[in-house]
Amino acid sequence: MRFGAAISLTGKFAKEGQLVKQGYDLWKERVNASGGIKVGNKRYKVDIVYYDDQSDPLTSARLVEKLIIEDKINFILGPYGSAQVFSVAPIVEKYGALMVQAGGASSEIYKRGYKNIFGLYTVAPFYGRDLVELATKLDKDAKKIAIIYEKDIFSEDAANGALEHAKKKGLEVVLYEGYPKQVQDLSSLMQKIRLLKPDIIIGSGHYQDAVLIVKQLKQFGINPKFLGLTVGPALPAFVQALGEDAEGIFGPVQWSPALKYKDPLFGSTEEFVKLYRERFKVDPEYHVAGAVAAGVVFQKAIEDAGSLEVDKVRDALRRMNLETLFGVVGFDETGKIITKPMAIIQIQKGRHVTVYPFEEANHIYPKPQWK
Repeated sequence: MRFGAAISLTGKFAKEGQLVKQGYDLWKERVNASGGIKVGNKRYKVDIVYYDDQSDPLTSARLVEKLIIEDKINFILGPYGSAQVFSVAPIVEKYGALMVQAGGASSEIYKRGYKNIFGLYTVAPFYGRDLVELATKLDKDAKKIAIIYEKDIFSEDAANGALEHAKKKGLEVVLYEGYPKQVQDLSSLMQKIRLLKPDIIIGSGHYQDAVLIVKQLKQFGINPKFLGLTVGPALPAFVQALGEDAEGIFGPVQWSPALKYKDPLFGSTEEFVKLYRERFKVDPEYHVAGAVAAGVVFQKAIEDAGSLEVDKVRDALRRMNLETLFGVVGFDETGKIITKPMAIIQIQKGRHVTVYPFEEANHIYPKPQWK
């Protein structure tokens, strides 16, 4: 049984894309080792056809069309990145294929009336909302917040979630400003932030710009009490790139090893984490876990449908209420997941520590001074 995926293996999103591919491969290995996907009285081993979209949404769309038309694959495992998912979705819909994705969180994906697109990521506004919620829980005297964001559909969506919640919490939003994709220098934004002296800084973007934000905050001597960044802090490469400068930084995550769930293929979150640690010598993070879960969800929908027909598998996805290592998976009529919370990690002594939504978690606050 062949699945197809166009993933960012090179370019801006290579770090994230390689983790997503790792998750798909882990699922494939596990399901094949267990005998394959059961459809009626038959069992099918899984194969995945990959193409590199080079972190470009237009290339994602072209390659997914190739997977469907030339490779004759109806089951698509989604790309990494909201822009990529947004670009691929109409192609999947046009040709009557089916996609389960754990790579795009923009709420815009679910506003176009697609019937064959299902996503495992809690939508982007929760990234920003939860960071603001935690910041105000940690410091009731915090007054000023600055929000900066990459100009793409995910990052703007997440930043808007932070903006709306900041207003609700009565914070003074001293800066709300975007920066271009592929940015190499944020000096003009840093000069503004230094003058405004916010208590809280939220940066909404991806791995490369998260690293850039930290480096330039240090360069300009800006040390907020609370620093929260999307995507970047969740990746092991973030700490490797920044060393001690990553200490105390918060990051929203779609999943954490600290969240305990059962799973129909791996047994439980704990068992999956143990297997991953044994193999890779590090803890898994949410890009990997989400990709594994996308495979599990696809597999269970096919098995529940007892068919390889797209319409029947789609109907099984719509009915789904399944506990997985990624959380409980259930979708609304738009294909958006509505059953899974998010979490927030903090970098503490070079490790990811889950500090939200746990009430008794130990936090480093305020953020340590730059060394």
